Amino acid sequence: MENSVNSKAAQDFVPIKEVRDGIVVLKDGGLRMALMASSLNFALKSGDEQQAITMQFQNFLNSLDFSCQFFIESRRLDIRPYIASLEERQSANANDLLKVQIREYIGFIKNFTESVSIMTKTFFVVIPYSPAISIANSAGSGLIGKLLGSKPSKQQTERELMTFAENKTQLEQRVSIVETGLIRCGVKTFPLGTEELIELYYKLFNPGELEKPITSALS
Repeated sequence: MENSVNSKAAQDFVPIKEVRDGIVVLKDGGLRMALMASSLNFALKSGDEQQAITMQFQNFLNSLDFSCQFFIESRRLDIRPYIASLEERQSANANDLLKVQIREYIGFIKNFTESVSIMTKTFFVVIPYSPAISIANSAGSGLIGKLLGSKPSKQQTERELMTFAENKTQLEQRVSIVETGLIRCGVKTFPLGTEELIELYYKLFNPGELEKPITSALS
């Protein structure tokens, strides 16, 4: 007797519908923007500075009338691109002594990273916005539209684009509030674009693969 298993594609479990204009559009209609935040060495600050930063961050949180997510990504440092660049220098170098030194340095780096896990931490702030979706606006593209087999008209497409632009404006206002509040705490932020968001979510849903770290204006 064979057991029948209802299999689903992996993408069916991902709540993301698309990434557009630096905004993550969820399947339920919600919007998300992500900011990459710089780190702050709190331990090196004086007592007065620490207290001031803590109070400023508390005031920032109390001023928010919407929720936001603070996310820290910890990932083991991928040294393969660095090792590859050293090996290229070793091959291109005509000095035999320098070749030996580079080879020994490559061996030291490999042995050190194998014995000690070097982790990189990246800080993100995710700002949400969930627009109210009326039945009239979603009838053509939702379940009713699928049952009736209707296709979105030109007017409906234009209306959806206009609605997306309006929701984007509302979301960007929230992002501006978060950016201003974090700057007052001494934290710089950088909004992720479409390609950076795709790369970030690809890494999150494929944790076993080592990719190059996200580059930004903060580095």
